[in-house]
Amino acid sequence: MAERSTAAVDVADSDGEESLTAEAGKATADGAGTHQKTGQETEAAGNRDKGAAADVNPPELHSGHKLARRYRLEECVTRLDGFSSWRAVDEKLRRAVGVHVLPADHPRARPVLAAARSAALLGDPRFVQVLDAVEENDLVYVVHEWLPDATELTTVLASAPLEPHDAYQLVSQVSQAMAAAHREGLAHLRLNPGSVLRTESGQYRIRGLAVMAALRGISSEHPQRTDTESIGALLYAALTQRWPYDKDAHGLSGLPKGVGLIAPDQVRAGVHRGLSELAMRALVNDGATASRQDQPCTTPEELSKAVAAMPRIRPPEPVFTPSPAYQRTTYQQGYGQPPAHGGASRAAGPAAVPMAPPPPLQSRTGRALKWTVSALLIAALGLGSWQLADTLLKKEDKPDPGKSTSQKDDDKPGQVASKPISIQDAAEFAPDGAAQNADEADLTHDGKTSTAWHTNSFFDGPQLAPSIKRGVGIVYDLGSEQKISGASLSLRFGGPYTEVSLYGTDSLTPSASAGDPVGSFTKLASRQTSSTTSELKVKGTKKSRYVLVWMTAMPSAPGDEYSDPGYKQAITEVKFTG
Repeated sequence: MAERSTAAVDVADSDGEESLTAEAGKATADGAGTHQKTGQETEAAGNRDKGAAADVNPPELHSGHKLARRYRLEECVTRLDGFSSWRAVDEKLRRAVGVHVLPADHPRARPVLAAARSAALLGDPRFVQVLDAVEENDLVYVVHEWLPDATELTTVLASAPLEPHDAYQLVSQVSQAMAAAHREGLAHLRLNPGSVLRTESGQYRIRGLAVMAALRGISSEHPQRTDTESIGALLYAALTQRWPYDKDAHGLSGLPKGVGLIAPDQVRAGVHRGLSELAMRALVNDGATASRQDQPCTTPEELSKAVAAMPRIRPPEPVFTPSPAYQRTTYQQGYGQPPAHGGASRAAGPAAVPMAPPPPLQSRTGRALKWTVSALLIAALGLGSWQLADTLLKKEDKPDPGKSTSQKDDDKPGQVASKPISIQDAAEFAPDGAAQNADEADLTHDGKTSTAWHTNSFFDGPQLAPSIKRGVGIVYDLGSEQKISGASLSLRFGGPYTEVSLYGTDSLTPSASAGDPVGSFTKLASRQTSSTTSELKVKGTKKSRYVLVWMTAMPSAPGDEYSDPGYKQAITEVKFTG
């Protein structure tokens, strides 16, 4: 969880509820008190048990109180509807955590416990994790992660809208995460800038999955549609720094009343056209109209596919500030005397006038030295060239005893040598919705070994555990159907062992089969290696426009700026031959 933000948020909806300890303009620690428009059915559901919640006496807790002799409460950050939220310390593991506490007889206690336990089973790192959910001593409490290095999106947007690449990453990561959650039957229903956190590495994490709505008594007849519209509102706010409704919320100004919902690129100049249209397609269910004839996105899955279908938005090129020009000192500029101790130079006579130094090596001795050095260099270069040519000629005269039969066959006249195939596009293949680093896929064919696509770090290996991940990979578009004879991969980490396979697919974003994500694809080649290169040869005549590079095993590697120590890999360059 992030530290409390200073961005203005409506922590009490519009019913007169007020946070006990947070000052006006403070956000709650888990966003449970923030408000977002999610439809009339959501607002009605949130008010049905408000009277019952108000009758429940909140537990008498204070700083220093311990739960389960383990979680020491430090600071109350929210007290609403009979529940309270705290920043606490897990004394057993010595780490900061967040805790929601409510009486066991609270009308929402059972739904909160059920929601917390369901969210804990998801185990998706894109969500703030639920660590514990317990009923004890007439109390129900939910313990969750606390992320001190993360910042609420509310705080980020308070200063400026996001750059196109950052906004693209926001909608891509959040839509993929929510699509994965809905596949497990979990909804958020309270997605807003206060429930999305950005870490220092640029990753976005969502807090309060299922639990936030349960704490506030919110439900929806169309949970996928509600979450999709909320993601559209997040993207709209990221592009325009405005909330896409006629009321101010989350520290953002609303749209002018009476004008309706207008496209982001009409609200603010310079907004990326594709992202503007995407926001309207996600918000179309709430009365907006899409800019083009594209169908509206009604589920997070549809929205994540629409994001994947967009042209890649590359990060801006880093701007390097040139170092200031070298300035000569007063003593260097003039060959006169240095400044006196008083700080002023001695201005007696013409010696005080700065004089330009003579060009180097212009004296008779300097010219002789230059000619001598030049002659020595030419002689050395000629001698080296003669020795190199002599060595090569001697090697050509010797037969090559190690030349294999296959090599001799390759030298036969009429045999066509393999040729490189250019890569037109690349997209990460994540059949479970949990991408590794989707924005880095294009770095594997940019011709630079200094850039790479990085996987996450896994605890089990080298072979990936099927219950966690069946594999990771990238699909490459070769522009047209090509005969493929092989592929060459440059890898960042060596050691036992990396296992890579090639598959032919039908598109840049193919559909995975149930059980085996690559079961419906055409297998082209497979190889296991412990080095930092992998050469895969395709037997026979195989043609395909789209090729999947699929990794199912990775070596152990130390921690770096991208991930923790564990079993992981990074692909720096991929080349295909035909």
